[in-house]
Amino acid sequence: MRYCPSCAGELVLERPEGDDRLRHVCRRCGTIHYVNPKVVVGAVCTHGERLLICRRAIEPRAGFWTIPAGFMELDETAEEGAMREAWEEARARIRIDGLIAAYTVPRIGQVQLLFRASLLDEAVAAGPESREVRLIGWEEIPWDELAFPTVGWVLRRSLELRGRTGPLVTVFNPAEIER
Repeated sequence: MRYCPSCAGELVLERPEGDDRLRHVCRRCGTIHYVNPKVVVGAVCTHGERLLICRRAIEPRAGFWTIPAGFMELDETAEEGAMREAWEEARARIRIDGLIAAYTVPRIGQVQLLFRASLLDEAVAAGPESREVRLIGWEEIPWDELAFPTVGWVLRRSLELRGRTGPLVTVFNPAEIER
């Protein structure tokens, strides 16, 4: 950031009084601009014994497989965001069944909230961010072609949870698990 979004004044990096890190501070209006992690929401969507995967049409990792997921928008809940992403990427109508995992990925400034969801019907189609979408069996997961580590982590966690009901969530820092 070079200029203040509030007044267009020049920003400088300095440590505000009482803070423990450098922040962008406007020289003109004094506004402190905090840079915080982005929230990603998504869902492992199933229909019977099959799950929905999407081949990305956009960077990063175009051509690789993922679950429907993306950045949460203002004025929506995490669940609404996951449902919106499923529609945008796969034209899928889903019901959120519970939170599967919360991943913190500080290296890229993200917090990911990933849900288990049920497809309301099998009618899916590639949206503008997907080259193709498929309903596949769990044994068909293309492990070597997954777009991001967190996709593999949540699919492995989903496999562990198959057939289970009740609380689903696991919250942890990915630095604490094997890659």
